Amino acid sequence: MSEALGEAAPKLDPQARAYLDAAARASAPEPSDLAAVRRAYRDSRRALAPATPEVAQTRALEIPGPAGAVPARYYRGYGAEAGAPLPCLVYFHGGGWVCGDLDTHDTVCRGIANHARCAVVSVDYRLAPEHRFPAAVDDAAAALAWVLANAAALDAHPERIVVGGDSAGGNLAAVAALMARDAGGPAPALQVLFYPVTDLGLESASYARLAQGYGLTREDMRWYRGHYLGAEEDAADWRASPLRARDVSGLPPAYVVTAGFDPLHDEGEAYARRLADAGVAVTYECFEGQIHGFLLMGGVMAAARHAVYRIGQAIRSRFFRRTM
Repeated sequence: MSEALGEAAPKLDPQARAYLDAAARASAPEPSDLAAVRRAYRDSRRALAPATPEVAQTRALEIPGPAGAVPARYYRGYGAEAGAPLPCLVYFHGGGWVCGDLDTHDTVCRGIANHARCAVVSVDYRLAPEHRFPAAVDDAAAALAWVLANAAALDAHPERIVVGGDSAGGNLAAVAALMARDAGGPAPALQVLFYPVTDLGLESASYARLAQGYGLTREDMRWYRGHYLGAEEDAADWRASPLRARDVSGLPPAYVVTAGFDPLHDEGEAYARRLADAGVAVTYECFEGQIHGFLLMGGVMAAARHAVYRIGQAIRSRFFRRTM
C-alpha cells in the first residue's frame, strides 16, 4: 500500500477553519425536521460548490432496480473522443444515506469526468428513513451490475468500469464491490473510496478524538445511523460495515482517501490496510488538514479542487500509461 503522509503533526487547513467558523455562526435546522435537514444539506452544497464545469454530454438514465427504476445521470467528459469506449465510474453520493441527490454531487461528477476523460454514472439510490437498510445497498449493487452488463450502450469499456463514492456513497461502493465479487460475474476494475464509512460501530479512536468541533460530529453520525438502520444489530452486518466483512481478498485495486480531521479517518485507513493485507493493490492518501465533506466545497477550498483532480488521476493511471 502506498501512502502520502505528512512528516509533521497535521494542522487544520486555514480554509477549512474559515468554513468551520462560518458554519458555527450559522443557524442549523432541528434534527427532528428531516425536510429542513435535507434542504440545508442541498442548499449548503450548492453554495460551497465551484462553477459548474462544462462536459461533453449529460443525460438522464433509469436503471432497473429491485424496487423499480433507479434514477441516474450519465456524464461524458469534455474532450473525450465521440463514441470512444471510455472508462466509466459508477458513483454513489454521500449524505449519510439520508441526504444528497444527483444535484448535490453534480459538480464533483462533472469534474471527475473531465479530469479522468471518462464517463460517470451517478446513481440516485433510495434514501432512509423512508427506505432503510439494505435498500440503498440493493440499489447500489443493481446499478453496478447493470452498468457492467450494459457498458456498450453507455459508450463505456466493459473492462474499465470503476465503482466509487464519498462518505455513505463510499460505503455503498465498497459493499457493491464485495457483492460483485461474490456474484462471480463481471466485476469493476477499480474502486474509489473517498472518506468512506466502513464501520457503523462508531467507536474508533478518531471518533473520540474528533467527536465535535470539525463539522461532522459523532452525534451527527449516530443520527444518520439511526435513520439508516432498521435495528442496532444491523451495524454488525458487513453490508452496513464492510470493515467487518469476513474476507476482502479478490477485490479490485482501490484508491482510498481520508481526511485528517474527520471522525471517519481511522475506519477509512483501517479498510485500506485491511485490503492491502489481503493482497489488494491499494493507494491510500490522507488530506491531513481537511475535514469530512470537503470534496464538495470546491468553491471555498483549494483542496477540494485538487481532490477531484486526484480522483481523475487515479482513474487515468489505472487504464492509461500517460496522464494529463
